Amino acid sequence: MSEKQRLSDLAWKKWGPYVSNREWGLVREDYSANGDAWNYTNHDTAEAKTYRWGEEGICGICDDLQKLVFSIGFWNKKDKMVKERFFGLTNGQGNHGEDVKEYFYYLDSTPTHSYMKMLYKYPQNAFPYEDLLKTNAERSKDEPEYELIDTGIFDQNEYFDLFIEYAKESEHDILIKLTVINKSEKEAPIVILPTVWFRNTWNWGYDDYKPQLDSEDAERIEISHKDLTIKNIYAKQSSKTLFCNNETNIERLYQSANESKYCKDGINDFVINGNSQAVNPKGTGTKASFFIDEILKGGESKTFEFRLTDKELKGPFADFEETFELRKKEADEFYAEIQEGINTEDEKLVQRQAFAGMLWNKMFYHYNVEKWLKGDPAEMPPPKSREKIRNYEWKHLNNEHIISMPDKWEYPWYATWDLAFHAISFSLIDPDFAKHQLKLFLFEWYMHPNGQLPAYEWNFSDVNPPVHGWAVFRVFKIDEYINGKPDIEFLESAFQKLLMNFTWWVNKKDSNGNNIFEGGFLGLDNIGVFDRNTTLPNGEQLEQSDGTSWMAMFALNMMRIALELALYNNVYEEMAMKFFEHFLSIANSLDNMGDEEFSLWNQEDEFFYDAIASSDGNHMYLRLRTIVGLIPMFAVEVIDDEMIEKLPNFKKRMKWVLDNKPELASLVSRWEVKGQDSKHLLSLLRGHRLKRLLKRMLNPEEFLSDYGVRALSKEYENNPYTLNLNGTDYCVKYTPAESDSGLFGGNSNWRGPIWFPINFLIIESLQRFFFYYSPDFMVEYPTGSGNYSNLDQIADSLSKRLSKIFLKDENGNRPVNGQYERFQTDPDFKDYILFYEYFHGDNGRGVGASHQTGWTGLIAKILQPRFSKKEMAESETEMPGEAKG
Repeated sequence: MSEKQRLSDLAWKKWGPYVSNREWGLVREDYSANGDAWNYTNHDTAEAKTYRWGEEGICGICDDLQKLVFSIGFWNKKDKMVKERFFGLTNGQGNHGEDVKEYFYYLDSTPTHSYMKMLYKYPQNAFPYEDLLKTNAERSKDEPEYELIDTGIFDQNEYFDLFIEYAKESEHDILIKLTVINKSEKEAPIVILPTVWFRNTWNWGYDDYKPQLDSEDAERIEISHKDLTIKNIYAKQSSKTLFCNNETNIERLYQSANESKYCKDGINDFVINGNSQAVNPKGTGTKASFFIDEILKGGESKTFEFRLTDKELKGPFADFEETFELRKKEADEFYAEIQEGINTEDEKLVQRQAFAGMLWNKMFYHYNVEKWLKGDPAEMPPPKSREKIRNYEWKHLNNEHIISMPDKWEYPWYATWDLAFHAISFSLIDPDFAKHQLKLFLFEWYMHPNGQLPAYEWNFSDVNPPVHGWAVFRVFKIDEYINGKPDIEFLESAFQKLLMNFTWWVNKKDSNGNNIFEGGFLGLDNIGVFDRNTTLPNGEQLEQSDGTSWMAMFALNMMRIALELALYNNVYEEMAMKFFEHFLSIANSLDNMGDEEFSLWNQEDEFFYDAIASSDGNHMYLRLRTIVGLIPMFAVEVIDDEMIEKLPNFKKRMKWVLDNKPELASLVSRWEVKGQDSKHLLSLLRGHRLKRLLKRMLNPEEFLSDYGVRALSKEYENNPYTLNLNGTDYCVKYTPAESDSGLFGGNSNWRGPIWFPINFLIIESLQRFFFYYSPDFMVEYPTGSGNYSNLDQIADSLSKRLSKIFLKDENGNRPVNGQYERFQTDPDFKDYILFYEYFHGDNGRGVGASHQTGWTGLIAKILQPRFSKKEMAESETEMPGEAKG
């Protein structure tokens, strides 16, 4: 069976890399009185504390309900603890917020996880925990982060490369290969602890069923769980097995008597301290490890084999290499078809690792807010003070699914607008998973009864940009192209729920009822002059150019979905008309706010700005040039005559509105003026305004970087923007990399760097405009160069700028790897790609979360060749909006 055939078989996705890289420091594990999630559980207590909602591990896998987990621990005989989890700094410990301080790379995975591979670089000397904590604490926000490579621990190559590979022989038979390479010239010891354990579901007072692990010999552990098919795990080179229980060491953490004799940290205590009393001599428990103690000569490589299976096997490793070779071959065949037409091997390498990162970042996410707020029957009731700290308005939320995470260490919780972008890249390799992810957040146990989508667990009530409708239609069209038929059931069911979300926006985020929206920070963290979630002291309202533009985009997305559905059921023509009119009303409001006819388009600067509306009806521009002013470009839709002719009721009603409400029709692009091939354009921008925005966006002195479009104009590097509001001075400076502000934690920065989601939407929008305008619609590019290009050429060039971040330059360097010479030249580092959260606005180096393949995974879509014009015409699939490399 090929990988492509397996995609539709959910049983092949039962097991996958669904284990978090960090469960400590999370809201859902926080039962403190004051909501201090970062300190209630931390890296050091994680060793001994049993988690309530999930599990963590290095290169871990589990079933889709995380009943059983497999992961590997390591000990170099110098560390103070077994390396069972990745180390990093909390938000308060890092000078730029939370940050993982390890080097690991996701190298390969098929969508069903029939084959997976990753690499972890494990130091042979004592891990510098204290140095990383102390030195980062001493650094200011104006200084760079102190990284693991800065400690010198890799200077003499005294580390192991640990390659972990998985190959499924069948749905419940998983082969595991660990290749350990001593990169130094000296021999070095290593203890390897392949570990299985049950997520603790029995201590909370709901179900006292307790599964069991047993062993009668050193190379086999028996697995007994009433809900699992897998029954055994085998190890080829193990010398003994070690058992304890996944139970909190209460004595160690809280100085009270333990209820379990052999606690969660028992194996660690035995390995590090030789404490034989910490492990169960009877060879039974709910957590167990094989014990492998090895010494590798300088440069030596050794391979270790394990098998997690539903079978009783006398020769568990007889077919090991044959299965691995077959699954690797199938993975290569699968991606060869996906990557057909990609020009270079380097582009293929980057794209395949991007896909791998996205697939490895899937995670079992479990959180029942009502149970979390009340506490569990078998536990002490939580303090009353925490009942109103966070998420108390989301008691309906009950999540227990495999979800695409932004980053399983730095952000091991979903973010709704991130996930919309994840779905675009996933749709290229697994359209069904992409569709399911989008539908998930529209289910009753995610979406609020009032129609709001949950933002993220730190505050589900925060507001993300409404891009879900855009993603639904894009994934629908990509899926139609790949599978050769439209999934109308998916589109229709998503549309029904999106109606509720659209209504929530209209009712909750348009305080004055004037179609100007105040979404708050809208996922852009510190983009504004001040915290955009802040209530202003004198009753002022922040009228947001981006919030209003996102809603114009949402209206057009909903109109386009309704038009598609109307081709199958003419009832949807009325819904299409409703969103057409709503779009016109939002366009009107951008240009006509209140009696004074104040427009968010500043005629003098020829740019869109946020504005502050005072209680007496006056407005004041916040004349700060950020990507907020470019977001009106995203509200663009192109529809051809052929579709209009198929929908006579929509055509008739639309004509009436345009004829009888000229004040609305005049504000948007000229619908009645057909573009090339009889196409109609709906946009917030006519040609003149589009060109004026592009003049700034394509100016290297403002937004245009060699690596994409910056989040803030570079103008503010030497001339910071200042504002005095209600006696408080505010200042915004162009900051191309890490934030120099503590706003929103300081681990994210929208005041200069390059962000993939916004750049991707810019590229899509330019392609849509080009789809309407002829190639004769030319713009100076770059601004001031005297060279002119059409919009499609500019979109193509922006795609290449983004790709350049990851691809080798003429000197063999990758800008993403930044200032470290070793990352650029060492063959053991330079071709392993990290997909960062965002990128330096001037040199392209990676910044922020280092494994946020989530939306940075859009590079996989950008590198994908565009469908041919013939295919576009035949399928009506990838009209505009198909980023190309």
